[in-house]
Amino acid sequence: MEPAPIVVIGAGISGLAAAHHLLERWPQRGRRWSLLVLEASEQCGGVIRTIERDDLLLDTGPDNFITTKPWALDLSRRLGIDDQLIPTSGSHKRALVVRRGRLLPVPDGFLLMAPTRWWPIISTPIFSLPGKLRMAMERLIPRRELDESSDESLASFVTRRFGREALERLVQPLMSGVYTAVPESLSLRATMPQFLDMEREHGSVIRGMRRAAASRKRGESGARYSMFMTYRRGMRTLTDALAGRIGSQRIQTGCRAVSIASVAQTPDEPTVRWCIRLDDGRDLLAAGVILAGSTQTSARLLTEAAPMLSRMLMNIEYASAAVVHLAYARRQVGHPLDAYGFVVPRQEKRRLIAASFSSVKYEGRAPQDKVLIRVVMGGALQPQLMQLDDDDLVHAAHDELRSLLHIDGQPELSLVHRHHQVMPQYTVGHLKGVAAIHERTAALRGLELAGNGFEGVGVPDCIHAGEQAAERLLASLDRPIEGEDTPFGRAKAGGSYRQSGSDSSMSPVTA
Repeated sequence: MEPAPIVVIGAGISGLAAAHHLLERWPQRGRRWSLLVLEASEQCGGVIRTIERDDLLLDTGPDNFITTKPWALDLSRRLGIDDQLIPTSGSHKRALVVRRGRLLPVPDGFLLMAPTRWWPIISTPIFSLPGKLRMAMERLIPRRELDESSDESLASFVTRRFGREALERLVQPLMSGVYTAVPESLSLRATMPQFLDMEREHGSVIRGMRRAAASRKRGESGARYSMFMTYRRGMRTLTDALAGRIGSQRIQTGCRAVSIASVAQTPDEPTVRWCIRLDDGRDLLAAGVILAGSTQTSARLLTEAAPMLSRMLMNIEYASAAVVHLAYARRQVGHPLDAYGFVVPRQEKRRLIAASFSSVKYEGRAPQDKVLIRVVMGGALQPQLMQLDDDDLVHAAHDELRSLLHIDGQPELSLVHRHHQVMPQYTVGHLKGVAAIHERTAALRGLELAGNGFEGVGVPDCIHAGEQAAERLLASLDRPIEGEDTPFGRAKAGGSYRQSGSDSSMSPVTA
């Protein structure tokens, strides 16, 4: 009898990275299992998807990744696709922000939350004179006495250190362009912990940023990469390469798992620990499982097998967003498009969160005489927009772009892609909840969690989460299993359970 496989549920970037890492590590461990990846939809990649339409290249999910976190670059090298990476365009290296109906440059040297140069802040019309003076006082604001694990909301921290104007006019739109989150609930410890650490260590964010910049400058050596990169033919290059390396024989698309149950070990099947019920009624036995979807999906799968863990996972909320692509002839657009895009403060009361000038930001996205713009709408800030139909979303996006970019006429192409419940909301205290989830999961031998719901939402974070889940699973399966108790009690002959501290009714299942 063949040994039970390791099963990865979810073929988004985290699941593919986990499966690939298992295949990489097995030869080094001198031990090998069969591998199966289950994906409910008809294709791999999750939210990463690239479409080619009318000489346009459109990424309907993430359109790039940050290189200050190494995991996407490292994986690209191991897959042999690093030669397909391209940086952001060398021209127009800036972003814009909406202020009273105008697009104004984000001050040079303003990094997400704080200025590193003062003249751009002094000269910008984004802030009033009192607002600028309040920001300049940051180095005089006493540090809040916190330990290394303390948390605070983005709104509370920025207002406390830089003033409300800095939050409302610049920090909130910059951060919402990444997290689509409400600043009053967004956890700083889970998203930008370095700013809390700068206050704790240096007494000032500005002082800490300048010292960090000086330290980086002294230590610069070797190859330098653009802060953001993508692939010449779109982000799908990464997921296609992963799926190709894993092999189509190991990936089942259109296959949805509906529940998971723990299985008692028997002498005939000593490696079997989990049974996965599929939506067609089949049962699949597994030696180990990695759940690589949203925490909400994992919670539903674990409702009976691990009810406490299921409830903890369900507590992580998600927001939905829409990406609207609009293409125009260049002559239709009156704005010079001398930036990578723009962000929109909540107080401007517009129907979009941010827009990227895709044809400016990366080469090969549109012909020279075309303009391709990518608009992000919805999120936790404007959930009501997700109730609009596609035509209304296109109309709203075009109407906003028309007034801001001085567009004449209708778009030559429009495409809407909805991402339902894909953006986890890292609320204050999020990391404490994640630590409790990891502790609870550690008691379930042969089960691991991955995805964007825990310690990062970007592509590199999701890759790292998948690879770390694979490492933990391998370490768990390497331990001896003879005579071991299950998390739900000692397995007895015949496959029954003696319940021990579980609030669920467990019953053994077989394939």
